[in-house]
Amino acid sequence: MNTERAIIIGGGIAGLLAAKVLSGFYGEVVIVDRDAFPREPENRPGTPQAYQPHRFTPRSRLILNRMFPGLIDELIRHGAHPARGTKAHLHNPYGSMTTVEQSHDATFSRALFEWVIRGYIQRTTNIRLLGMNDVTHLQTSEDRSRVTGIVLRERVSGDRKRSMMTADLIVDASGRFSKAVQWLNELGYQVPRPERLKIDLGYSTRRYRIPAGRKDELDTIRIEGDPFAATHAGAFSIIENDVAEMVLWNLNGRYPSTEPALFEQEIRQLGNPLLNDALRGLEPIGQPRGFRVLELSRQHFEQMPQWPSGLLVMGDAFCQLDPVYGQGMTLAAIEAEVLEECIRRQLEQPRPRFELETLQRLQDNIEVAWWLNVVSDLRWRGVEHSGAQPLQGVTFAQNYFDHILKWSTENANHEILGLYWLINSLFLSPQELFHADRVADLMAAGGSGEAKQWLDRWIEESDRPLVERLSRAIPSFEGAAFATLDQLMHSS
Repeated sequence: MNTERAIIIGGGIAGLLAAKVLSGFYGEVVIVDRDAFPREPENRPGTPQAYQPHRFTPRSRLILNRMFPGLIDELIRHGAHPARGTKAHLHNPYGSMTTVEQSHDATFSRALFEWVIRGYIQRTTNIRLLGMNDVTHLQTSEDRSRVTGIVLRERVSGDRKRSMMTADLIVDASGRFSKAVQWLNELGYQVPRPERLKIDLGYSTRRYRIPAGRKDELDTIRIEGDPFAATHAGAFSIIENDVAEMVLWNLNGRYPSTEPALFEQEIRQLGNPLLNDALRGLEPIGQPRGFRVLELSRQHFEQMPQWPSGLLVMGDAFCQLDPVYGQGMTLAAIEAEVLEECIRRQLEQPRPRFELETLQRLQDNIEVAWWLNVVSDLRWRGVEHSGAQPLQGVTFAQNYFDHILKWSTENANHEILGLYWLINSLFLSPQELFHADRVADLMAAGGSGEAKQWLDRWIEESDRPLVERLSRAIPSFEGAAFATLDQLMHSS
């Protein structure tokens, strides 16, 4: 395995994390992006979703703190809002709960986060940033079995000069605009049809200037939408430099407005006094900005019988997640760790089909996030999933998760709600909630007994013990990597 140069296509979060990992193995790492890299925290044209909220989860914070020591402090130093000790009010159709952030954390904009990460990257001597260049084609060996480089087209000069750059490894991290499938088809490879999740999601986000003296009294507020009533969901929080943001979202084409008066009216229609009080007196900064996602896709490159060596795909180029759940940055961090482990193992014990094995390892981790996305989004009328195979356990998981949310909220059970959150933020395996004893105990909890009766009917449908029925219905996720509660305690 030659390690002279690696090229990353795409300078977003997945690309930056991949570059950081590869810099420990390759003599030179080049990040190529069609945008210029801003010198200050600014959104890039190639990231239309950047104005919408971006957050750490416990898992992404754990990984990124290891990759970029002192990251939280660096973000705070440049204006991010310190989150330790702040309150979050969580509202759902069953009630509300309040939590207090115990970890050293921060809230920020995507622009600030990328800019701070780029600062770390630019201080890494063997990483080079090459902006304002399109990658138009892949270079390959004569038999097309190996990718050997890229063809570049300049976006600065009038004549759009073309050039070539060779590399031992190409990583496509160019996101939703990836040309990986097109390139593979042009090279004669048969690419499986992707899974798709039609969601027709709409976001609208507005930012507000916080007057002097108000910041300390503002908490995070998150309001879950009701899939049966198709109501908007919303979230309010401070991000950075005395600026707060308010976001509304909904699925199946029920877009929140980007017209200022209607946007503010839709906030009031949520009927949350705490949110109305928080926004009172804040100064709007410009108009609300919208973002639309018609569908999500999950590629299955790992199923291809043949794959060109020297090429990998990561991030949204491999699988796009529903941004509502805040898992995209976390999955990118997990994929970077998987890449690091796979390359280290390949250098120590070289094996054929390294790229396909790495794609399979990436897919093992993608599966968890994708399954959780599908389980949640299919609760909404009009959302549709399509793929070669139906996903396992969706209906059971929907009923079970809904009962957990209802019971933990009504009983203010922070332990179970916290476990539910750690699973949905990819920290722990969903299997932590699907042990037979835990399922039986949680479904028996609650005064009416309806959940227990539903579970009994579900078991009777197959005439099999609960433990066996669960093992057949719920994916094992055994190939995915997860963190531990000990790591969570030590990272606080």
